[in-house]
Amino acid sequence: MTAVLFDFSGTLFRVESTEAWLRAVLEEAGAGLPEEELAATARALEAAGALPGGAPPGRVPEEVAAAWRVRDESAEAHRAAYTGLSRQVTLPDPGLHDALYDRHMTPAAWAPYPDALDVLSGLREAGVAVGVVSNIGWDLRPVFRAHGLDRFVDTYVLSYEHGVQKPHPRLFTAACEALGVDPRAALMVGDDRRADGGAAALGCTVHFVDHLPAAERPDGLRPVLDLVGRSRELGMR
Repeated sequence: MTAVLFDFSGTLFRVESTEAWLRAVLEEAGAGLPEEELAATARALEAAGALPGGAPPGRVPEEVAAAWRVRDESAEAHRAAYTGLSRQVTLPDPGLHDALYDRHMTPAAWAPYPDALDVLSGLREAGVAVGVVSNIGWDLRPVFRAHGLDRFVDTYVLSYEHGVQKPHPRLFTAACEALGVDPRAALMVGDDRRADGGAAALGCTVHFVDHLPAAERPDGLRPVLDLVGRSRELGMR
């Protein structure tokens, strides 16, 4: 293996909890809620699937369904889908729905998994190229820069910039071409078996991690170094 492709949300980074997300926006807006009401509202937002990168919606309302199907193909569809889900929940001010959406795009809303730095730096030391291939509706590069991980990434392939979503092969092909590698020499690492598993159609090896809160997955990425190391040992025989 000469390259590793990573998914973003649930793989290298995890978004904050729904309650922390709501609390941060309310504090910024000076629109406090009693603790019990805040907790109940956060639970309702989570059930609605309103936090990108958080729990999926239990049900997608009919008026949101069209945007939801193509949510990662454009910035407009992404915002429409998630604010549409958010608006299923009553908030103190209607403007808070857009504020919630804006909050999730900030570096403060995201934390890298505990082993992300070690794994990315280990791949760099081994001379392995790294790409990020994400279904997303906004530019995640500032998140990587703010957390000091951008220096380890050689290319970003973001669905909304290409107008297609994983598992479409175009995204994986674009990443491999940008890195100058044959897909058969690349490893795709992600948490979504359908979306990230699409890389297998091109001949990529695929490795899955669990989409868990960061504190509950301290070393889920470390097997990547072992997989790359073993593949290189086999290649030298």
